[in-house]
Amino acid sequence: MVFSAAVAFLVAAQLIPLKRTNPPVETDVSVPDDVNLILRRACYDCHSHETVWPWYSRVAPASWLVVSDVHRARNKLNFSKWDRLDGRHQIKMMKECWQKVSEKEMPPLIYLLAHPDARLTPADRELIHQWSLSEGL
Repeated sequence: MVFSAAVAFLVAAQLIPLKRTNPPVETDVSVPDDVNLILRRACYDCHSHETVWPWYSRVAPASWLVVSDVHRARNKLNFSKWDRLDGRHQIKMMKECWQKVSEKEMPPLIYLLAHPDARLTPADRELIHQWSLSEGL
Protein backbone atom coordinates (compact mmCIF):
# COMPACT_ATOMS: atom_id res chain seq x y z
CA MET A 1 0.00 0.00 0.00
CA VAL A 2 2.75 2.48 0.97
CA PHE A 3 4.80 1.49 -2.07
CA SER A 4 1.81 2.00 -4.38
CA ALA A 5 1.16 5.42 -2.87
CA ALA A 6 4.80 6.41 -3.32
CA VAL A 7 4.77 5.30 -6.96
CA ALA A 8 1.50 7.16 -7.55
CA PHE A 9 2.99 10.29 -5.98
CA LEU A 10 6.12 10.11 -8.16
CA VAL A 11 4.05 9.59 -11.31
CA ALA A 12 1.72 12.47 -10.40
CA ALA A 13 4.72 14.69 -9.58
CA GLN A 14 5.86 14.43 -13.20
CA LEU A 15 2.71 16.30 -14.23
CA ILE A 16 3.58 19.44 -12.24
CA PRO A 17 4.82 22.00 -14.79
CA LEU A 18 8.04 23.81 -13.97
CA LYS A 19 9.44 26.95 -15.55
CA ARG A 20 12.61 25.78 -17.33
CA THR A 21 13.23 28.77 -19.54
CA ASN A 22 16.10 30.61 -21.12
CA PRO A 23 14.88 34.15 -21.75
CA PRO A 24 16.74 36.15 -24.39
CA VAL A 25 20.22 37.26 -23.38
CA GLU A 26 20.14 41.04 -22.97
CA THR A 27 23.86 41.65 -22.66
CA ASP A 28 26.94 39.72 -21.74
CA VAL A 29 29.75 40.58 -19.40
CA SER A 30 32.74 42.08 -21.17
CA VAL A 31 35.60 39.99 -19.88
CA PRO A 32 38.87 38.68 -21.27
CA ASP A 33 38.44 35.49 -23.31
CA ASP A 34 40.11 33.25 -20.72
CA VAL A 35 37.79 34.54 -17.97
CA ASN A 36 34.79 34.21 -20.29
CA LEU A 37 35.58 30.53 -20.83
CA ILE A 38 35.74 29.94 -17.07
CA LEU A 39 32.48 31.78 -16.38
CA ARG A 40 30.69 29.89 -19.16
CA ARG A 41 32.03 26.52 -17.96
CA ALA A 42 31.48 27.00 -14.24
CA CYS A 43 28.83 29.70 -13.75
CA TYR A 44 26.52 30.23 -16.72
CA ASP A 45 24.32 27.15 -16.22
CA CYS A 46 22.85 28.82 -13.13
CA HIS A 47 23.83 32.48 -13.42
CA SER A 48 22.69 33.33 -16.96
CA HIS A 49 19.91 32.83 -19.47
CA GLU A 50 22.08 30.23 -21.21
CA THR A 51 21.27 27.31 -18.92
CA VAL A 52 21.82 23.87 -20.39
CA TRP A 53 18.94 22.04 -18.74
CA PRO A 54 20.07 18.46 -17.96
CA TRP A 55 17.74 15.50 -18.42
CA TYR A 56 17.12 15.25 -14.68
CA SER A 57 15.67 18.78 -14.70
CA ARG A 58 12.61 17.11 -16.23
CA VAL A 59 12.23 14.35 -13.62
CA ALA A 60 10.60 15.14 -10.28
CA PRO A 61 11.64 15.47 -7.53
CA ALA A 62 15.14 16.33 -8.83
CA SER A 63 13.57 18.84 -11.22
CA TRP A 64 12.19 20.82 -8.28
CA LEU A 65 15.68 21.31 -6.86
CA VAL A 66 17.33 22.13 -10.20
CA VAL A 67 14.71 24.65 -11.31
CA SER A 68 14.61 26.28 -7.88
CA ASP A 69 18.41 26.55 -7.72
CA VAL A 70 18.63 28.13 -11.19
CA HIS A 71 15.88 30.66 -10.44
CA ARG A 72 17.52 31.65 -7.14
CA ALA A 73 20.95 31.90 -8.77
CA ARG A 74 19.64 34.09 -11.59
CA ASN A 75 17.94 36.36 -9.07
CA LYS A 76 21.20 36.75 -7.15
CA LEU A 77 23.57 37.19 -10.11
CA ASN A 78 22.61 37.01 -13.77
CA PHE A 79 25.39 37.59 -16.27
CA SER A 80 22.78 37.90 -19.04
CA LYS A 81 21.50 41.08 -17.38
CA TRP A 82 24.86 42.44 -16.28
CA ASP A 83 24.49 45.79 -18.04
CA ARG A 84 21.27 46.53 -16.13
CA LEU A 85 23.45 47.01 -13.05
CA ASP A 86 25.06 50.38 -12.41
CA GLY A 87 28.82 50.45 -11.94
CA ARG A 88 28.69 50.38 -8.14
CA HIS A 89 26.34 47.40 -8.13
CA GLN A 90 28.57 45.57 -10.64
CA ILE A 91 31.55 46.09 -8.34
CA LYS A 92 29.52 44.91 -5.33
CA MET A 93 28.43 41.78 -7.21
CA MET A 94 31.98 41.01 -8.33
CA LYS A 95 33.21 41.35 -4.74
CA GLU A 96 30.55 38.87 -3.65
CA CYS A 97 31.36 36.62 -6.59
CA TRP A 98 35.07 36.62 -5.80
CA GLN A 99 34.34 35.98 -2.11
CA LYS A 100 32.24 32.89 -2.98
CA VAL A 101 34.83 31.62 -5.48
CA SER A 102 37.79 32.22 -3.17
CA GLU A 103 36.04 30.41 -0.32
CA LYS A 104 35.17 27.56 -2.71
CA GLU A 105 31.44 28.03 -2.13
CA MET A 106 30.96 28.45 -5.88
CA PRO A 107 30.39 26.38 -7.86
CA PRO A 108 28.52 24.43 -5.17
CA LEU A 109 29.48 20.84 -4.46
CA ILE A 110 26.09 19.45 -5.48
CA TYR A 111 26.56 21.04 -8.93
CA LEU A 112 30.13 19.77 -9.22
CA LEU A 113 29.01 16.20 -8.54
CA ALA A 114 26.97 16.27 -11.74
CA HIS A 115 29.27 18.64 -13.67
CA PRO A 116 32.90 17.85 -12.79
CA ASP A 117 34.13 19.98 -15.70
CA ALA A 118 32.86 23.05 -13.80
CA ARG A 119 35.44 22.53 -11.05
CA LEU A 120 37.70 25.57 -10.74
CA THR A 121 41.43 25.01 -10.68
CA PRO A 122 43.75 27.29 -8.71
CA ALA A 123 44.69 28.87 -12.06
CA ASP A 124 41.00 29.49 -12.84
CA ARG A 125 40.53 31.12 -9.44
CA GLU A 126 43.57 33.31 -9.97
CA LEU A 127 42.28 34.47 -13.37
CA ILE A 128 38.93 35.39 -11.83
CA HIS A 129 40.72 37.17 -9.00
CA GLN A 130 42.96 39.15 -11.35
CA TRP A 131 39.98 40.08 -13.51
CA SER A 132 38.00 41.23 -10.47
CA LEU A 133 40.94 43.41 -9.41
CA SER A 134 41.20 44.91 -12.88
CA GLU A 135 37.54 45.93 -12.67
CA GLY A 136 38.21 48.18 -9.71
CA LEU A 137 37.97 45.79 -6.79
